[in-house]
Amino acid sequence: MQQIFRLDIVAREEEVDRISGLLALRAPFGWEEESLPTGETRFRVHCEKEDFLHTLRDGIARGTPEACCTLKTLEAQDWLSAWRQFFTPVCCGSRFVVLPPWLAGSPEFPDRTPILIEPKSAFGTGHHATTALCLSVVSDLLDQGRITPGQSFLDLGTGSGVLGIACCKSGLSGLGLDIDPLAVDNALENRALNQVDGFAAALGGIEAAAGRTFDLVLANILARPLTELAPAVAAARKPEGCLVLSGLLEIQADGVEAAYTAQGLSAARRIIEGEWCALVWD
Repeated sequence: MQQIFRLDIVAREEEVDRISGLLALRAPFGWEEESLPTGETRFRVHCEKEDFLHTLRDGIARGTPEACCTLKTLEAQDWLSAWRQFFTPVCCGSRFVVLPPWLAGSPEFPDRTPILIEPKSAFGTGHHATTALCLSVVSDLLDQGRITPGQSFLDLGTGSGVLGIACCKSGLSGLGLDIDPLAVDNALENRALNQVDGFAAALGGIEAAAGRTFDLVLANILARPLTELAPAVAAARKPEGCLVLSGLLEIQADGVEAAYTAQGLSAARRIIEGEWCALVWD
């Protein structure tokens, strides 16, 4: 049985955009959103990490003090079994499909590479737009021959390891880094689940890759760290390599791109999915 916590946020109409922006920045794994009969909007964030929700609640209270925030402990139950009723496969680009372990033998996707991910809410299952966006970009780069088997990759903010696993299943090898030890544990679990070689998942930030360069650098994190880490992230890319940045809203793209053009990179190609954007140097 797994303990799950829920943060409810009830906001007036004029506060909705601000709350949505805060959640996009601080809860990239997603949330529920419901219009109430009162004209207000209720946001719900579920997570097994209570301290994360405490921090999120405090941040929302500072940014939007008028919103009503309630943190609840939900009755312990087998959430994984309950989730099986709703977990759907995610097709990304022309090559990949993200599946939970119980659909590993599904015959529905004969022409796609399956990526098996044990669903744990804090680390990404491919359902969030930024993860799917990155997988689609990797698929396209493979289709175009810009990345090829035998090359190396760096997956910064690896989370569940979904991007690194996709790269390994495409013949690349490399390193996945995350500053959250629970995320690293999840990435290692998923590495074993997918039986891939050549994927080293380790605790640390970009400094853990200092002195190394890669044919493909993936960074699916947030706009602020992408901007602050621009010198180190840009330096990790081989001169003729590819760089993919995601986890940012379209309205944040100009600022993030400027931080990388300041490192000598050309203008990025932009891939837009709803309000989200990926910056691609290929």
